[in-house]
Amino acid sequence: MTLVTRFAAAAIMVVAAVGGASAKEWKTVRIGTEGAYPPFNYVENNELKGFDIDIAKALCAKMKVECTFVAQDWDGIIPALLAGKYDAIAASMSITDERKKQIDFSKKYYKTPATFAVQKDSKITDTSPAALKGKVLGAQGSTIHSNYLEDVYAKAGAEVKLYGKQDEANLDLANGRLDAILADKVVLLEWLDSKDGACCKFTGAEYTDPKYFGEGVGVGIRKDDADLVAMFNKAIDEILADGTYKTINAKYFPFSVY
Repeated sequence: MTLVTRFAAAAIMVVAAVGGASAKEWKTVRIGTEGAYPPFNYVENNELKGFDIDIAKALCAKMKVECTFVAQDWDGIIPALLAGKYDAIAASMSITDERKKQIDFSKKYYKTPATFAVQKDSKITDTSPAALKGKVLGAQGSTIHSNYLEDVYAKAGAEVKLYGKQDEANLDLANGRLDAILADKVVLLEWLDSKDGACCKFTGAEYTDPKYFGEGVGVGIRKDDADLVAMFNKAIDEILADGTYKTINAKYFPFSVY
């Protein structure tokens, strides 16, 4: 599914050299996103919406380029970027050392902690690896949260189940097939405040260890496109400076996610 949003009647030519290579002429920038991670990116009335989408639109406006948005399943989002399906990823992708082996990133455009959710009648309050030994824990696969569960909690004796989408993990928790799920706190807050999430609650600590959870969320870009990284970085600085970021943030959250 491809969804298009147009932002400029004219495009600019980037003529500076970045990292010793000639910059490309960026008239359009194709942006990949998941479309299944509310409130950051989701599909409503056949249109991509959410914080990631609004931020990407604002960045494209600053760069004076035409933006095309492409919905892509999370598991294939980096391979599709590398294959040239789109030029950048704006999909709440955390900047981690492991991902930086494959792609480059802009500077961060938000950072939020991870936390656990459990059913409301759960007695789990201690979410340390030792305390969750023998428990069944869930997360969306190929994420910083699944990596953390597999590397830390599975080795401590927990059973880890992974899902293609966050909603699938949420559903299994609600139906009692999981003892707890680990996810981004803001994403879980959106669900817990909904009718479907009325079953459940936050518990335990917040997790921000950069080794697993990275430096924040950035725009993912191919390593060959250093000029595009520079363009996004400049645009991020501009929306932070002129109040655009604050306006978008306030549309979704009662607190700063930067």
